[in-house]
Amino acid sequence: MKPSKEYTTHMATLLVALKATTGLVIEIGGGQGSTPFLHWMCKAGNRKLITYESDLNYYNYEKKFQSNLHRVRKIDNWDDMKIEEAGVVFIDHHPSSRRSVDAVRFKDAQIVVIHDTERDDENYRNSEIWPHFKYQYTYKDARPWTTMVSNTIDVSNLDYKLC
Repeated sequence: MKPSKEYTTHMATLLVALKATTGLVIEIGGGQGSTPFLHWMCKAGNRKLITYESDLNYYNYEKKFQSNLHRVRKIDNWDDMKIEEAGVVFIDHHPSSRRSVDAVRFKDAQIVVIHDTERDDENYRNSEIWPHFKYQYTYKDARPWTTMVSNTIDVSNLDYKLC
């Protein structure tokens, strides 16, 4: 793991999604930016957070954040991930080909946030996600892009004025 600003371009979008929802937050593929950010935001809001991770190095980092509100789960097969009712699901895991599959698996979440959506190749296959959601908004002020999708919340009308 090495720090990079590209690993944090999802933060504004995650904050907007957290403000617009309630309930469980699920992080699919953690990291140096998203895991501490979601951990502290969920702690402040008294929301439960589950982080699923397949990479052992990231898992060893992320499990240090485990608490009463934050469960960190090592997963070997993404098909074994429990699909739960959630306010926010953040998708940023590998292999990248799983992102479209798992976004659709969580289509009943209030908001699904997907990182790296400027990429739409045979690995990421982001265009396979969009038909499954009624609402979509892509934050393009920072690269990599981050997209919010929902079937219940019009994410294009959410307030990005954070400060």
